[in-house]
Amino acid sequence: MGCVDIDYEQRKIQLTGGSTYIISLPIKWIRGCGLNSGDSLTLIPRSDHTLLLSADLSTDSKKVESMMEISPDDTPEDNFRILVSHYLAGYDLIRLVSKKGFHAQDRKFFKDVTRKRLIGIEVIEESRNEIILQSLMNYQELPLNKALQNMSRLITSMLEDVMLALKNHDLELASDIVNRDNEVDRFYLLTVRQLKVAVEDPKLAEKIGIERPRQCLGYRLVTKILERIGDHVERIAQQIIIMDVTVPEKDAVFAMGVFAQKIFADSFRALEEKNIKYSNKVVNYAKKFDDYTMMRDGQGALSCTSEHMDAIIQSLNRISEYSADIAEMSINMGSERDKEK
Repeated sequence: MGCVDIDYEQRKIQLTGGSTYIISLPIKWIRGCGLNSGDSLTLIPRSDHTLLLSADLSTDSKKVESMMEISPDDTPEDNFRILVSHYLAGYDLIRLVSKKGFHAQDRKFFKDVTRKRLIGIEVIEESRNEIILQSLMNYQELPLNKALQNMSRLITSMLEDVMLALKNHDLELASDIVNRDNEVDRFYLLTVRQLKVAVEDPKLAEKIGIERPRQCLGYRLVTKILERIGDHVERIAQQIIIMDVTVPEKDAVFAMGVFAQKIFADSFRALEEKNIKYSNKVVNYAKKFDDYTMMRDGQGALSCTSEHMDAIIQSLNRISEYSADIAEMSINMGSERDKEK
C-alpha cells in the first residue's frame, strides 16, 4: 500500500511535559502508508523552513525496476532513445525483453551503446530473450558539482583544441573533438538522471549536493546549456573536417575563439561562486562578441570567407551567448540562496 494524497490541512503545535512539542498526523495518511503506533518516521529539516516527513526507511536498499519491450519494427536508435528515458527516470534495474529473442547484432548494440553513452549502467545478466541492466552508480562518488566540473573541463579542452585544429587544419584533432562530445553527452544524461531522482528523493538530493529542491530546476537548465555548448564545439570540428582551405593566422576568428573560451570559463566561475556582481560583469562582457565580428569584417582580404567559416563564427557566437545564459542563471540561483538565508 502506498501513501495517499490528503487535502491541505493546518494543525496546531501542542506542548506536552513542559518541554516537548508535538503535532498530530492525519489518520488517512497514517493508514495509507501502512503505519502503526511505535513505527519510526524520518524527519529532514530543510533550509526553506519546511520539514520533510518520510515514512519509507528502506529507499537505500530498494531497487526500482522497469521492463522495456524491444520492438523489432523500430531502429536500434529508436529503441535506445526509449532506454535513455528509463535511465533518466532513475530506474535501478532495466529489463530489455525481446519476444523473438535478441539477434547477435542487436545484443552487441545494446551492450556497446550502454557502456559508451550511459554512465553507471552495466549488463549484469542476459539470456536469449532478455538483457538486464543495473545502475551501479554511487552518487556520493560523483556528486552534481563534480559531474558539472567534469563537463566544464571537457568543454574547455575541446574549445582550446578546436581552435588549434582550425589554425593547423588538423583533421585528426578535429575528429578527436567530435568523439569527445560523446563524453559531454554522457555526463549530461547522468546529471539529468540525478536531478530527476533528487526531486523525488530528498536523501539522494543531499548525497549529490542539492540543498533546496528548487535548485534542481536551475541546475537542469545549466546542464542543458553545457550540453548545447559541447554540441557547438563539435559543429566547429565538423566544419574543419570538411573545409578545404587554411585560415590565415591573422583572421579575427582566432580572437573570437579566445573570447569564447574566456566567457565560458568566467561563466562557470560565476556559477560556482554565485556572486551576483561578478555574474553581471560576465553577462555584459559577453555582448562584446560583436566587436570581433566588426574587426573581422574590417580585415577585408585577410579574412577567409566561406560558408564553413560563417558556420564556425555562428557557433562561437552561440557559445558566448550560452555562456552568458549560465551567468544569468547564477544570478537567479544566487538571489534564491540569499532569500533563504
